[in-house]
Amino acid sequence: MRFATHSPRKQRGLGLLSLLFVGGTLVVVGLIGLQAFPSVLEYIAVKRAVDKASREGDNAATIAASFDRSAAIDDITSLTGKDLLVEKDAQGALRVSFAYDKRIPLAGPAVLLLEYKGSAKR
Repeated sequence: MRFATHSPRKQRGLGLLSLLFVGGTLVVVGLIGLQAFPSVLEYIAVKRAVDKASREGDNAATIAASFDRSAAIDDITSLTGKDLLVEKDAQGALRVSFAYDKRIPLAGPAVLLLEYKGSAKR
């Protein structure tokens, strides 16, 4: 009985070291993503609260108060109503904008910096 032997050049697939490298890379990217996910959810809540506040308010004080009420409900801690920039454009329309940074410590001196900004127009 004769067994068929294949030369190594015709074999396909990942070797053990390649598998460990790919798996390790996926784990690191997944862990960073899991740490950044709550920050992204908070940004979505901030954007929704700014949109709502820009529709409800006529001036900076009422817009800030409306945002603070929404921030208390949605547990927004990165931004307050005082941090919002309220401007009127040439046509008299209100524009509410915001910008903030979120730093997420990774390991040792490594930090993930996420820069968020957005605006709403009424």
